[in-house]
Amino acid sequence: MHRNRRRIAALRESLALAWQALRSWSTRQILIATASAVAVAIVLGVATVLIPNGLFTREIPPVWWNYPVWLITSAVTGLLIGTYVQPQRSAADVVAPTPDASHEGSGSAASSREERRTGRFAVAGGMLAWFAVGCPVCNKIALIALGYTGALTWFAPAQPLLAAAALILSTVAAVWRLRGQVACPLPAPRAQAVTA
Repeated sequence: MHRNRRRIAALRESLALAWQALRSWSTRQILIATASAVAVAIVLGVATVLIPNGLFTREIPPVWWNYPVWLITSAVTGLLIGTYVQPQRSAADVVAPTPDASHEGSGSAASSREERRTGRFAVAGGMLAWFAVGCPVCNKIALIALGYTGALTWFAPAQPLLAAAALILSTVAAVWRLRGQVACPLPAPRAQAVTA
């Protein structure tokens, strides 16, 4: 019981920090996140024929939930890409170099682990979304592994589960990245020391 309360409290704190990070984004970060979301939506939509096109065909028509999964995944992925954009800082934000650099490097192993985990979740979420919203019999991997009938019988019913997993993984990755921008921000860039 206490463990669940701690998890809920940690989730609330993570979401609050993520929201705080979003509210502090610069115009540049917002524009890059928006452009990235549109680019991901176009690439995923064209490849899975949710956007009708002459490059690809789809034997099985999309189902109703393909569209929200596609758009939400695109938005969350764009948001995630926006977290990798360093905010612009004014000259007043630049910190002069100090001779004591003992604080540098602390926590870099933990942040590196978190960075890898976030990246893995994001890639897994994107790939699962592609499998989830794509045509079950147009997917060559599913077709080779299961055959046409197997893809319809086994893979198509699993696609909503893949969609849920994709949305969860992508959202968790984005929240982790956003939370980290507030809980563990990058140090301000240092001014170059002038030597004579």
